[in-house]
Parts: sequence; structure tokens; C-alpha cells
Amino acid sequence: MYQRILVPVDDSDTSRQALVEATRFCCEQHGRTRLVHVIDLAQFTWGGAEFVDVGELQGNLREAGRKVLESAAGLMRDNGVEAETALLEIWGGSISTALIEDAQDWPADIIVMGSHGWTGLDHLLLGSVAEGVVRHAPVPVLIFPIKREKQKK
Repeated sequence: MYQRILVPVDDSDTSRQALVEATRFCCEQHGRTRLVHVIDLAQFTWGGAEFVDVGELQGNLREAGRKVLESAAGLMRDNGVEAETALLEIWGGSISTALIEDAQDWPADIIVMGSHGWTGLDHLLLGSVAEGVVRHAPVPVLIFPIKREKQKK
């Protein structure tokens, strides 16, 4: 039985689908749940930063992150799961590394997350947070793939 369940969330359809599945999993496990969202504050500090208010953009990023966490916590609460939340800030590092470090520090028994399922050039260019977590996590990782509509030929 998993007593400490870490659930990374973002504002994507994949994350929402995984969150619904994670809610069911958390209900069955009756453990503590921690929702985490990672923001990269360094993304506005290079190239053209002299033309924008970097502090304001970073504040907006934090606010958006808090809203993602509030929405995710609300969905879980509506389904009978209380969850603590954490907004993780990085400065140009790897999101998967931040998640793994948080899983160790908290400490989590399992990580439950979604995967966009990118392949080919998208995967090469965009990478995969889920893949990075799976490769280096110190605990089991449960991945929920996105359910996409099949395209008609």
C-alpha cells in the first residue's frame, strides 16, 4: 500500500486526465497526497528581457501555477481526496529533476502522473518529463497516457 502519493500537475488535458485517474488511485490507497506544479522562472531572463518586466512575468507565472494547483486540489476534494499542494520553482533546470528531488524530500512512496505520449520529432524537441521521472525516480512511477481521439482515415 502506498501511503505518500506525489502527483505532478500542469494545465494540460493530459494532466487533467491523469488527475482523474490519480484521484481514484489515491482514494483506494487512503494515503497522503501531494500535488506539485513546477515553474521555470529563468525562461524570461534571456533574450529580450530588457523589453519586458521580468518580475511581473515571473509573478504571473507563480499566480498561474497557484491556480493550476487550486484547480487540481478542488477536483480531488470533489472526489473525496484531500491533498496538500506545492509550487516548485526552478531556474532553467529540468522539471523532471525538480519532481524527483521533491519526491525524495517529501518523501513519496509513489509518483502518479500523466504522459503526453509525444513521439518522433516532437519527443526529440520537447522531451518528456514523464520519461525523465521514470528513468531516475527513486520510487515507483505510475503513468497514465493521454486518451486521444483516433483520427479517421
